[in-house]
Amino acid sequence: MAIFVDNKTRILVQGITGTQASFHVKKSMDYGTKIVAGVTPRKGGEQHLGVPIFNTVKEAVESTKATVSLMFVPARQVLSAVMEGVEAELETMVCITEHVPVRDMLEIKAVLRGSKTKLIGPNTPGIITPGQARLGVFPINIHKPGRIGVVSRSSTLTYAAVIETTLAGLGQSTVVGLGDDMMVGTDFIDVLKAFHEDKNTDVIVMVGKIGGQFEEVAAEYYKTIPNKKPIVAFVAGSAVPFGHDMGYAGELVSYGQHTVQDKIDVMRKAGIIVMDNSNDIHKELQKIISKC
Repeated sequence: MAIFVDNKTRILVQGITGTQASFHVKKSMDYGTKIVAGVTPRKGGEQHLGVPIFNTVKEAVESTKATVSLMFVPARQVLSAVMEGVEAELETMVCITEHVPVRDMLEIKAVLRGSKTKLIGPNTPGIITPGQARLGVFPINIHKPGRIGVVSRSSTLTYAAVIETTLAGLGQSTVVGLGDDMMVGTDFIDVLKAFHEDKNTDVIVMVGKIGGQFEEVAAEYYKTIPNKKPIVAFVAGSAVPFGHDMGYAGELVSYGQHTVQDKIDVMRKAGIIVMDNSNDIHKELQKIISKC
């Protein structure tokens, strides 16, 4: 079992005919991912990579019964692409695109609210359930099936966290990149909830970063879970001087939380094991598993 995607999930790709999409979709198909449709306006009726192309998401869903979308579309088209997916009542949409306008993301959040659709990203490496399905740009060789769930706000450190599970002699149930942008569709809470409901996830690795309050909000949620699974976490950015301009609005932190250390303190009070060095994650995982 896994969260969000597995080898039975029927997936459509928005923007499948693009260069980057073609490269990564081919890798995912070779991996065993069930890509059943592509969506590219004005190319309906054609085929690409052996996959039928449709003009709209609705047509693709009606014809192939796809439930998940992977988006390789230009930033300015993400809003309309998400609206198509919501209208077609997709379960999950994964947006690889970066530089989506904040104004568009505000509208996207409003569209998603109350819908049946969850959005992973934008600016995410995607989702991978090792040995079953790969949606995005994850390097294949570092992943292997296991029982450690990984969720991260930092694309680069997502890979580091995966490597840490490997060093611990373990593998991953599912790996989810929330996205690097200050405003994303899905937060830690949605993923932590899914991992806690997944019988094949024993421990969770959570990677946060400076900026925003994603980690504090997740910590407050974690305190409310009756039967908690262990979470081993790391928050990137402790070396950044306080007050340094990060160049994006996500660094503006409110509600009295101002530094990485503030995040760490809140997380530890909630019972989350926070490592000072990401290279020590595998040691803590080994301790936890040895007690199981």
